[in-house]
Amino acid sequence: MKPVLIRKQSADARTAGDQAGDAAFSWADIGRELGVAPDGEINIAQLAVDRHAHSAHAEKTAFRFLGADGSARDISYRELAELTDRFGNALKSLGVVKGDRVFVLCGRICELYVAVLGALKIGAVVSPLFQSFGPEPIRSRIAQAAGKVLVTTASAYQRKVAALRPELPSLQHVLLVDDIGAGAFADTLDLHALLGAAPDTPALVPTSPEDPALLHFTSGTTGLPKGAIHVHGAVLTHYATARTALDLRPDDVFWCTADPGWVTGTSYGIIAPLLLGVTSIVDEADFDPLRWIHLLENERVNVWYTAPTAIRLLMKAGHELFAGHRFPDLRFIASVGEALNPEAVCWGLEAFGRPIHDNWWQSETGGIMIANTAALDIKPGSMGRPLPGIAAHVVRHQAGEPVTVIEVPDTVGELALETGWPSMFRGYLNQPERYRECFAGNLYLTGDLVRRDADGYFWFVGRSDDVIKSSGHLIGSFEVESVLMEHPAVAEAGVIGKPDALAGEVIKAFVVLKQPIEPSEELRLELMAHARRRLGAAVAPKEIAFVPALPHTRSGKIMRRLLKARELGLPEGDSSTLEQAEAQREKK
Repeated sequence: MKPVLIRKQSADARTAGDQAGDAAFSWADIGRELGVAPDGEINIAQLAVDRHAHSAHAEKTAFRFLGADGSARDISYRELAELTDRFGNALKSLGVVKGDRVFVLCGRICELYVAVLGALKIGAVVSPLFQSFGPEPIRSRIAQAAGKVLVTTASAYQRKVAALRPELPSLQHVLLVDDIGAGAFADTLDLHALLGAAPDTPALVPTSPEDPALLHFTSGTTGLPKGAIHVHGAVLTHYATARTALDLRPDDVFWCTADPGWVTGTSYGIIAPLLLGVTSIVDEADFDPLRWIHLLENERVNVWYTAPTAIRLLMKAGHELFAGHRFPDLRFIASVGEALNPEAVCWGLEAFGRPIHDNWWQSETGGIMIANTAALDIKPGSMGRPLPGIAAHVVRHQAGEPVTVIEVPDTVGELALETGWPSMFRGYLNQPERYRECFAGNLYLTGDLVRRDADGYFWFVGRSDDVIKSSGHLIGSFEVESVLMEHPAVAEAGVIGKPDALAGEVIKAFVVLKQPIEPSEELRLELMAHARRRLGAAVAPKEIAFVPALPHTRSGKIMRRLLKARELGLPEGDSSTLEQAEAQREKK
């Protein structure tokens, strides 16, 4: 596609501090806007909910929940404050105290949002789980965090959790959000009965900027998923970036399509719009192109935050799907999850009359760091420029050597951010060494390879490791391989991400069978079904190939980059660490 420049759309968009390092911007000023004193008490839920519930905006709609069955339910800021107070007080009655871990596993229904905000009110640490997870990802995350409470549906509990209870000694309380009748499941509680019995008196517990608030799991290349810990002070980033990166304004109708089990769905699907007093649309139904078009049109959405996979699916649906539909209220469209190709950015102009603004951040950053804002010209394919308060660099980094900042434009290196923004993660749960490895002095090393052009725009090149990014979800190879190896026929498994036009990447597994088991189509389907049961459809492999052996380093690590290079017909690069047996096989 021929490079184009899309001129900025909005002359009145927030431009203050649009260059990182602008002296006019300070995080202290953001705190003062929210009424927070430096180093004073700060609570995400108090600022997001109670601040509005006790103001002239109390009756304004905070969330509009659209059911898969066509129903709609509006919740005002006043009602949300009452419900979250009841939930917080219900948790207190169960002995939940500040710092305890609360997990939420359900679809995009009112109870999920009430549980997240109510738990934050009392200082509990909240971790929403992706609703499509299978039993193993659920078990590993609750076990790592010593989760005390799980809020879920009866169906999810029966299919995914009940059999795991003996393996989760920390899990004291399971609260079911649907009415299934008393005693249907042992050792569970009826959430609505608890809420009915709990007082709606203020549940708020004092919390400080550094008190843990959110726990977002992100997969790595080896070992267990990493639990990124975020604090209540992160709310300053949520507030500032919602205005600058998403151009959100108090009178807007906002739709963030991300599931709260993904960090975007928590930071920008729950917290950020509430901070600004915005009305958010929450759609319970799965993706459907025509439903989404009707929703954008009929709900008069002003700002829409979605993912590249959804955009590509809408593009695939064809222009005829948009015939007769108009979107005069839609002012700003943004995307996150993986790099957005230039064609998709420009397609937004054709379909909606608005370009799509790509932005970049990670679970670890807690909020948007680099973005194509409404106040900037767009270079399609670019991540954009650093937001106010964010200093980003392209660096060269080798283990055991000093970090070198690359000043020459368009030179590929690792993206590094200067520490100090409020939503920077404060640790990986129970993994202090992995956390320390992310930093070099005052720089957070993101693991993403980028280049910066002469105008200060950043361009994504790729990951520096082999984490798989599929439909916006980070998937660790080790986690998938471990589940495949649970099957009695499997001796070893190696997993890679394979490019896909819609999902970005899909998972392909290479499986070595135990002797004397022979490969068969029946066994391949059996392994795929096993993986789907254990991991869920979003994480399970889409392809499985049987191979006689996997390439390893001399230390025993699977060389996934070699698997990927061979699959895609790419140069295999340095094989000096390849174990001797594999090297000899390659010579034959």
